[in-house]
Amino acid sequence: MGNDTPRAEHAAAHRVPIRDLVAYYLRLGTIGFGGPVALVGQMEKELVSERGWLTREEFREGVAVCQSLPGPLAIQVGIFISYIRGGFWGAWAGGWAFIVPNFVFVAALGALYAHFGDLPPVKGIFYGVSPAVIALIVYSCYRLAKLGMEDRLQWTIAAGCFAVTVALRAEVAVLFIAAGAIGIAYYGTLLRRRSGAPAIPLLAAVPLAAGPAAPAIFGRLLVFFLKAGSLTFGSGLVIVPFLEKGLVQQTGWLTGPQFLVAVAMGMLSPGPVVITATFVGYLVAGPWGSLVSTVGIFLPSFLLILIVAPMLMRHRDNPNVQGFVKGAYAAAIGTIMGAGVLLGRIAIGDWLTGLIAVTSLLALARWKVSSPLLVAATAVVGLVGFEILKPAWVFVK
Repeated sequence: MGNDTPRAEHAAAHRVPIRDLVAYYLRLGTIGFGGPVALVGQMEKELVSERGWLTREEFREGVAVCQSLPGPLAIQVGIFISYIRGGFWGAWAGGWAFIVPNFVFVAALGALYAHFGDLPPVKGIFYGVSPAVIALIVYSCYRLAKLGMEDRLQWTIAAGCFAVTVALRAEVAVLFIAAGAIGIAYYGTLLRRRSGAPAIPLLAAVPLAAGPAAPAIFGRLLVFFLKAGSLTFGSGLVIVPFLEKGLVQQTGWLTGPQFLVAVAMGMLSPGPVVITATFVGYLVAGPWGSLVSTVGIFLPSFLLILIVAPMLMRHRDNPNVQGFVKGAYAAAIGTIMGAGVLLGRIAIGDWLTGLIAVTSLLALARWKVSSPLLVAATAVVGLVGFEILKPAWVFVK
């Protein structure tokens, strides 16, 4: 982004003090409910139209670049804006200011859950909230599909990844890499020109398996969430199948119901869904575990924006880069839906939870009910329904 002299002069002329960046993103991280689309829209309104910190073209270019990278979109747009207006240290300061309010909120929820999760009212709350989370996953996946699924090949890739995820619970990274390679072959030009091995970009080649056991739980958490933060292509929801695979099936750190509670916490809090990592870290290793997991999940976003984004801005029109992103995006849609099915088997166990799931989906699609409101309403229904039905299949901790 630095070769364009007029743009560099414009950036220098519109330098924003780091304290202003920090103040803005602390506020946005505290009140920014509504998911990545809402948060990005709020940034455009406030930073472009109201404060004039950057031009509309700069903002759109930043969003386009961040959409091409793995990681939570809203956080990465925040880091990007902080970088072009505050420089290297501005990016770190603005980005963490955006994350810290979410971290404090979710870590506090983790502490409360660790101490009171066995109580019947807590079980009742998540008896009602868990099927609503399934509806949120399905509806978010629908919106993502409308946004980025363009042709029959992408739908074929998505269907294949969905089938593999449901039937075999196969390694998600393998699906992403394979889908990206198909995208390069079909949409790109690399394989048409020569038969050499394709250079798959970014961090997609990072193996997804939990890997050899590290000597300490903090090291294992850090490594696990660094991989997760490097592979959330398309939406924070992509982290759901990855985490389910690693936390429930491979490491056994969480049970299936506990994992659903963690996803619910990520959706309930302001900021990105990937803040689920904070809650998971607290359950696994207490306050320090939540801190290590939070650093692990967000650190790749900083590195990608500071190192990869400038290169990608020069090459993002390359057909091979675009082909990889389209293939990986389709894989994301398929694996999210697969995870929704797998988690639905845990969350929906009787007629009431089935009714909550269907009603929640209708409420999201038809009346555009916000996530916090939906979670609050289904928590009340769960409290009442749990007391009346006393379902034996539900356990939270």
